[in-house]
Amino acid sequence: MATTCRVIGAGPAAVFAVLADGWSYGQWVVGTSHVRAVDAQWPVAGSRLHHAVGPWPLVVRDHTQVQECQPGRRLLLTARGWPFGEAEVELTLQPEGDGTRLSIREEPVGGPGWLLRNPVGDALIHRRNIESLARLAALVERRTVPPEETA
Repeated sequence: MATTCRVIGAGPAAVFAVLADGWSYGQWVVGTSHVRAVDAQWPVAGSRLHHAVGPWPLVVRDHTQVQECQPGRRLLLTARGWPFGEAEVELTLQPEGDGTRLSIREEPVGGPGWLLRNPVGDALIHRRNIESLARLAALVERRTVPPEETA
């Protein structure tokens, strides 16, 4: 199970507002090529966003479904990308100073992705989620000057 955290320079309500916009997922979730449709109730439990994963023309069309939603605090998703599998993704938000500590925990739960349930797979998922959270932070913070490169 890979867990990645980042402090975002905005309060939990602002961070959750981006998470609650299903159309934004293609902008920050690494690997999502585009969002095809979003249920009107997103992010209510049971609602789905329909996405495509991978580079064209090898895209896989599937969906992500909300399992639990606590607005401003937590979002539990099942992200599907068959035939590769599915993963449980938990996003938790905690106030930290003037910002928000956002944690993303991702664990493969079905299909061939199950093979990533090991230290090497966790490292790959963690690295991808570092980039995903950097993209999400940029959307939330709406910077006018890019941050210093640390890599």
